[in-house]
Amino acid sequence: MYVGILLLILSPVLISGTSRPTVVVQPASTIAAGPVSPDPAIGAAPASYGSKSYKLVAEADALYDSLKLRRVGLSKKAFELAWKGYQYMRNKHLLRNTEVLSICDFSQSSRRKRLYIIDLESRKLLINTHVAHGRNSGGEYAKSFSNNMESHKSSLGFYLTKDSYWGGHGLALEIEGLERGINDKANERKIVVHGSDYVGDRFLRGNPFNGRSFGCPAVPSKVNVQVINVIKNGSCFFIYHPTKNYTSKSKILNG
Repeated sequence: MYVGILLLILSPVLISGTSRPTVVVQPASTIAAGPVSPDPAIGAAPASYGSKSYKLVAEADALYDSLKLRRVGLSKKAFELAWKGYQYMRNKHLLRNTEVLSICDFSQSSRRKRLYIIDLESRKLLINTHVAHGRNSGGEYAKSFSNNMESHKSSLGFYLTKDSYWGGHGLALEIEGLERGINDKANERKIVVHGSDYVGDRFLRGNPFNGRSFGCPAVPSKVNVQVINVIKNGSCFFIYHPTKNYTSKSKILNG
């Protein structure tokens, strides 16, 4: 008996591509504008995955994809954790301004526009700009973080934006650290959002990476007023880095 053996070898083809959008305001394409309250239709968990944590991640992933945040460089993990913390703050009635979520993604190079300000009601990326980390947190990349006085390092975690005021850097914004032992000395350290000429495209034209602060999330002077006016008075402000020293200790993320 003659037996024929046919071997079919299938080779997958991987296609990758990148895109750098120039438009700052990025409307959502699949999730309709509306209130920010959790929508059971978004990323609804299967019956076998009924945990609250799973549902939050599913919501976050659906919104992340709808806003096309990957295209502008925001880490999906950063957005998932930001969403979880935002919902925690919202449920605890800490937020006066529930429409805006701000994320500093310090997993990225300081050359990147790594501050993302998102309008959750209209489902749009409002502002995407540069933001500085503390001078002792690292050079181009932030690698070390501290809540200590005079450390000149950035502090990770969740903050509540407060009132704006005029100071040595012009218009500035107080932010209150909500995580004990992680960022709760922000007021004592005078950690605020302010504008600076050592951050932004102009500075990068003559320098390998953006300048660094004493721990403040400083933004380019030309967008400072816009940033502060959008996020002030009780919105969620999250500074992210994937270090387990933070993610494993945060009571907001693990509560």
